[in-house]
Amino acid sequence: MQILKRLNIPYKNLQYYNQAFTHTSYANEAKCESYERLEFLGDAILELIISEYLYKNTDYEEGRMTKLRSHYVCENALYEYSVKLGLNKYIKLGKGQEEQDGKHCKAIVADIFESFLAAIYLDIGLEEVKKFIYKYVIPIIESNELDFFNDYKSKLQELIQTDKKSLEYVLVKEEGPAHNKTFEVIVKINDIIYGRGIAKSKKAAEQMAAKDALAKAK
Repeated sequence: MQILKRLNIPYKNLQYYNQAFTHTSYANEAKCESYERLEFLGDAILELIISEYLYKNTDYEEGRMTKLRSHYVCENALYEYSVKLGLNKYIKLGKGQEEQDGKHCKAIVADIFESFLAAIYLDIGLEEVKKFIYKYVIPIIESNELDFFNDYKSKLQELIQTDKKSLEYVLVKEEGPAHNKTFEVIVKINDIIYGRGIAKSKKAAEQMAAKDALAKAK
């Protein structure tokens, strides 16, 4: 498998990796096992490694470590890791999902990052998974290059709290097919529009609206 050679993974058993890229839609058609069980395992492995990283490399209190870890293992983060590594190119999809551009579906692309970690773990062990994470994921975290790590909503809330102003996020537009929707959100402070955000999820659009409002407040 080309991806394993490109990422320098010293694999032994290709079966794990084939399963890691098999979506349920393909598994149902081909009568084989999907990545869902691997995803379950990979989720726990990723949380463990990121938790250990934060414990060993920061002196943050529990609450702050928990919040940071949630950013680094959220769906947005997993999607970005997958795309940067090119994992989504290898997803095996059923005909329907293929037609709906499943290789760019955020949920699916995020899932395979976790299933891929589980495949490495089952094939060559936890230390190899840690090497993989430290080589490809930790540099992204440390460079803070991915915008979703910033919680703009919390920052905006903190900014206006001292003035006891009201803060409201309003969904003003939702368009596109079910599998590829776009959301537009405005943020109001004391009923005045301060920011606007457009994204593929309502939560992400709210973050973009808060970011816009913060930029104007500077």
